[in-house]
Amino acid sequence: MAYKALTVDTLPERLKGVAALAAQVGDDATAWQVQEVGDGNLNLVFIVTGPGGKAIVKQALPYVRLVGDSWPLPLYRAYFEYHALTRQAARDPGSVPSVYHFDEAQALIIMEFLAPHVILRRKLIAGERVAGLAEFLGRYCARTAFRGSELSMQRPDKKADVALFAGNVEIPAITEALVFTDPYFDAEMNSHTEGLEPVIARLRADVGLKVKVQQALQRFVSNTETMVHGDLHSGSIMSTDSDSRVIDPEFVQYGPMGFDIGMLCANFLMAYFSQPAHRGSDLAAYQAWILGVIADTCSIFETEFRHLWATERTGILFPASLFEDQDHDSSPACDAVSAGLWRDAWAVCGIEMHRRCLSLAHNADFEDIADASVRAPLEARNLLMGAELIHTADTLADAMAVCALARDYNGKDVL
Repeated sequence: MAYKALTVDTLPERLKGVAALAAQVGDDATAWQVQEVGDGNLNLVFIVTGPGGKAIVKQALPYVRLVGDSWPLPLYRAYFEYHALTRQAARDPGSVPSVYHFDEAQALIIMEFLAPHVILRRKLIAGERVAGLAEFLGRYCARTAFRGSELSMQRPDKKADVALFAGNVEIPAITEALVFTDPYFDAEMNSHTEGLEPVIARLRADVGLKVKVQQALQRFVSNTETMVHGDLHSGSIMSTDSDSRVIDPEFVQYGPMGFDIGMLCANFLMAYFSQPAHRGSDLAAYQAWILGVIADTCSIFETEFRHLWATERTGILFPASLFEDQDHDSSPACDAVSAGLWRDAWAVCGIEMHRRCLSLAHNADFEDIADASVRAPLEARNLLMGAELIHTADTLADAMAVCALARDYNGKDVL
């Protein structure tokens, strides 16, 4: 059957013959209740409820939903999302929703309904805490980074994976433009809060900054170290008070090992800077909790990465034959890999902090602040800290230094 977008009304009839869906919600499609809940930029997302339970049906649209059919997108992104989910599930079991069914022609995935999980970004705006969040995210980022690389994978498997995901052309192109390029000139689809013009002019006049950003882009497009989620932010994580899962890896590609954790930290920093507009008397304590999540996530990442280095280093890179088998300590090699990883991470972190305020697709942490006169000064702190991260990415000591920098900018009037 040729591709056709689902609707609330047509889904039961069209999917009633899919055994994997019936196994989750019940055989009688006339008893299914369908709700469309997609609030992202690209896809249709339905919750299907039946006598047997619930499931998610996610279908790609042939255009960017945020913009409309004037910006077409290939449906094949669902194919890559499906393959990303299967690999993430293998590399960090339990970290992503279970996949029940994939239909390439209809560009749809049927997967586990997560409940009572909600989007993490909404919990951060509401001032809610998630127990074990740093442990989950640190391990997820370390395991997917390490196990998707030639530190762990065998050469034929890695090269086959790189070749497969190299076909995901149009979606990473969005990242290349919206994240790495558009914030630094007057791109057509850019938008920003009124009052930020002096800060924007300062960023765009900083030639050294733009050189560093383009060097980060060069690494992003040419470095196939590991399979990256590609869009790991607080809107791509669903949490309860004590459990979390990562969703929506359709921006998947092979890229730098520091990319995902850098983007993740940026979104926590933006949550941090936005808090004065969302919190009352508990502002200081909640901001401290957010910074604690950043510091602990990075610390746990480093610990897990080094554990995997010691126990799962079975690929062609830094083999034991050059180190342990000759009674040589391989920790200096791990130190060197880690240093490059964090350089990339902090550069990406600063760039993501810029694009979410200046490019297309802003984040709700700031956008939910209705008063532009309140929002602009908070975004200005975020933008200037982002620039400092980009400039100093190769010299920052660790995440604690980044958190100290955030506390410093949080106390400044920069607009």
